[in-house]
Amino acid sequence: MRDITYPPIIVTAKVLFRALGLRFQMSGTEHVPRSGGALLAINHIGYVDFVLAGYAAQPAGRLVRFMAKKEVFDHAVAGPVMRSLHHIPVDRADGIGSFHEAVRYLRDGEIVGIFPEATISRSFEVKDIKTGAVRIAAEAGVPLLPVALWGTQRLMTKDHPRDLQGRKTISIRVGEPMHPTLADAAAETTELHARMQALVDAAIADYPDAEQPPGSWWLPARLGGTAPTPQEAKQLDSEELRARLRKKRQGNK
Repeated sequence: MRDITYPPIIVTAKVLFRALGLRFQMSGTEHVPRSGGALLAINHIGYVDFVLAGYAAQPAGRLVRFMAKKEVFDHAVAGPVMRSLHHIPVDRADGIGSFHEAVRYLRDGEIVGIFPEATISRSFEVKDIKTGAVRIAAEAGVPLLPVALWGTQRLMTKDHPRDLQGRKTISIRVGEPMHPTLADAAAETTELHARMQALVDAAIADYPDAEQPPGSWWLPARLGGTAPTPQEAKQLDSEELRARLRKKRQGNK
């Protein structure tokens, strides 16, 4: 796959990371294969996750092709950029096409990134996930690597103003590979969820104390933070969806 825009964008991103004073805590990146396909299943806590998650594959010298909602590809500016990076559009109304496209990429030896929660987690816990990730990996015959991000929500996430000031630590942890067989897709998905959450918990535990005082808004409620509980976050997600549907209906009148 020919990449013209991806390499210079990575260079630009690294310069921006330095300008923002971002510090990276990396763990488990040796699990990302240096050749051949692999599917990265990444938690979703902020709007810039797709930019920073690709960093997990940098030590292996690999590029990540992210699965992203189709609406991003429809944007006049972002769309051409996403297509030039060979990312994969996902139509939530008909996901079978993106499923087969991801499988094709993986069989061709690409690294593909998927956010199995689909939307940002307001609680910063790993939300419920569907079986898509294990099904894609099993169909392609590639390893499935759980990945945890932490600290990206401090830059830009739902319900909070963006904050690009000051030095911040970004934690990226890659877990040991799974090899789904679909003998029990639900059980394999439960295992993936547990592995992702364990990586998130480890990232939180290792995060610098000075940057994460008790009561921080970006900390899960069960760990002393003021983030919504998973139940409260689910209610906020439902309210957001209803508001979006009302706006769409009003726009169609």
